[in-house]
Amino acid sequence: MASDTKLYPGLHAYVDERLADFDRIPDERKRTLEKLAAFVEKQQQAGEEAKLTFICTHNSRRSHLSQVWAQTAASFYGIPKVATYSGGTEATAFNPRAVAALRRAGFRFEDETSDRNPVYKVTSHDGAAPMKAFSKVYSDDPNPQRDFCAVMTCSQADKACPSVKGASMRLTIPYEDPKAFDNTPQETEKYDERCQQIALEMLYVFSQVNRSKRLVIS
Repeated sequence: MASDTKLYPGLHAYVDERLADFDRIPDERKRTLEKLAAFVEKQQQAGEEAKLTFICTHNSRRSHLSQVWAQTAASFYGIPKVATYSGGTEATAFNPRAVAALRRAGFRFEDETSDRNPVYKVTSHDGAAPMKAFSKVYSDDPNPQRDFCAVMTCSQADKACPSVKGASMRLTIPYEDPKAFDNTPQETEKYDERCQQIALEMLYVFSQVNRSKRLVIS
């Protein structure tokens, strides 16, 4: 059941559409997502904050989408003490096409800086603490240095980082890169498609927190 968090109206409608699609997630994929839910629940039971760092190569698209949607899903389901982060094996910039996809979903953005690696403040509802989004290496501040779950969102970063220093858990949840469609007629469609998939899966993760007993984290 969702919490009393009042998302912006357009964003709330977007979320409602995703909630109807949980059955479309393949069972094998659900099992991996449920491991992330189990990590969150384990941290809750220990009275600790669940820190999730989403990692891809450039920290420009998929890792940012995952960070924003995971924090929003936690808020939507009223799951406390969750902090989400993102990073890359190198830093570039939060790609404006990914920013545009989140805007179309209903998030609001405020530009804090406008240099080559802009810093954005992203909000999902009135009164929400803004999520600060910019490109960085996964080990850079303000990302956690220990006791976090590292979620690899691209196969290239997954291969480049067989282990992540300081992570107490490492999961691979890869997404296809919409970058392949940059400057093509399918660009908007593919960015929206990836945004929808990541929203769906992060909402599924937090719908599973505190529901019966989870599979054991190995």
